[in-house]
Amino acid sequence: MKLVFIYGPAAAGKLTIARLVAEQTGYALFHNHLIVDAVAAVFPFGSPEFVRLRKAFWLETMMTAARERRSLIFTFAPEPSVEPDFPGRVRRTVEAAGGEVIFVALTISEAEQERRLLAPDREAFGKLRSVALLRELRADMAVCMGAMPSPVLSIATDEVSAAEAAALIVEQLAL
Repeated sequence: MKLVFIYGPAAAGKLTIARLVAEQTGYALFHNHLIVDAVAAVFPFGSPEFVRLRKAFWLETMMTAARERRSLIFTFAPEPSVEPDFPGRVRRTVEAAGGEVIFVALTISEAEQERRLLAPDREAFGKLRSVALLRELRADMAVCMGAMPSPVLSIATDEVSAAEAAALIVEQLAL
């Protein structure tokens, strides 16, 4: 079982690229907004209940997938409401169940990030769409990105298309 853990800042193309990788590999796509949106329907984002349930759902799903030998792709945007050791817990949880975690980092320039942030398709999952809020959060998000494990592969998504990024992931990681 492989868990392809795709992480990067808002609007870096995580979900778009993950969908293409899923199409090419048959891996299940478990993007973070599936759980974020479900838990946020009941508890305010960032509240203790929200943080606890989100983490529990994420980890339980990944552990069960590993035990069942079901490879998957997880998308993740590092931010302050997630405990800094979360990626390490994911790795330990998946490896304990016999799986492997492969970290893939997506990067994007600030100008392109701000341009993409306004795309209408970002409304579908209640994603961040405010450039002003992004600018306020950028420093905190950069710290969170810096705390992530070293990736096996890093892709600048403003330099390649989503299809090219997905092909790189599939080829470089031999998925």
